[in-house]
Amino acid sequence: MTRDRSYSFDAPSGGRVDRLAGQFIPRSVFSRDDTVVIVNGRPVKKSHRTGAGDHVEVRWTEEVFESLAAEDIPLNVLYEDESILVIDKPAGLVVHPGAGNWSGTLVNALIHRYGEAFSTCTDDGSEADILRPGIVHRLDKDTSGVMVIAKTGQAHRALAVQFAAHSNEKVYVAVVKGRFTRAEGTVDANIVRNPDSRKTFMTTDDRSRGRNAVTHYRVIRQTDSYAFVRVRIETGRTHQIRVHMKSIGHPVLGDVIYSRPDTRFPDCGLCLHAMSLTVDHPVTGERLTFRSRLPERMRVVLKELFAL
Repeated sequence: MTRDRSYSFDAPSGGRVDRLAGQFIPRSVFSRDDTVVIVNGRPVKKSHRTGAGDHVEVRWTEEVFESLAAEDIPLNVLYEDESILVIDKPAGLVVHPGAGNWSGTLVNALIHRYGEAFSTCTDDGSEADILRPGIVHRLDKDTSGVMVIAKTGQAHRALAVQFAAHSNEKVYVAVVKGRFTRAEGTVDANIVRNPDSRKTFMTTDDRSRGRNAVTHYRVIRQTDSYAFVRVRIETGRTHQIRVHMKSIGHPVLGDVIYSRPDTRFPDCGLCLHAMSLTVDHPVTGERLTFRSRLPERMRVVLKELFAL
């Protein structure tokens, strides 16, 4: 079933209304066709630029699944305190429930770990997103690595502001196809939904379309056909690394959506791993870096390619 949702606030500064609102509500709200944005009582586009002090209201509908089941799914915990949980997410684990994935997700595991109250954890009396308790960012199902999860409403808001402002640092490693002609580079290209396949994305040269995305890469090692790269992203768009690397002719190895099957490594899985995440602690403000070891599926590939 669906329910109506709304959120209102006074803009703390000038800027695009969707980016300002993204500090308080899930950014995915603005990808919905039925989302309505109202500024000072007047409907506007999500790209509308507000002034400081403008009153903003966002209205949308969302699908809800009542009584999400608590499931005893093991989590590899890298760090935990009263405010945050940091895990090493395995490939294959879906982050939050959605169409076709109502069970077996990270959210189901979190409800088992912390109880039903976690699905509405806030400290200001407002209702949390029942489908994303504590989730302030996500990794694709087949991407592994570091994820931080908010355990309180205060932590959720503080981390959401960081991710919206891109003040954190996200570093990945990947095995990609092809040989690079230079050791490092940057892909600065907006990402839009693919009109021919609504579940995939593509780059565009039109700066007025889609969402801005910036990806920096550095080649660590390479052969004539494959490269092991370090990737740092300034933004966090859906499928960003996969789309950007494909756009420059270097799709991620094992990507069944954006690349053809690889004959040498047909069953390697997606060779993309969130190696480290740096954030400011939502309570203490301390700058913290969390790291994850390279997963076995990528170790096997690197051993064959580079004897690592």
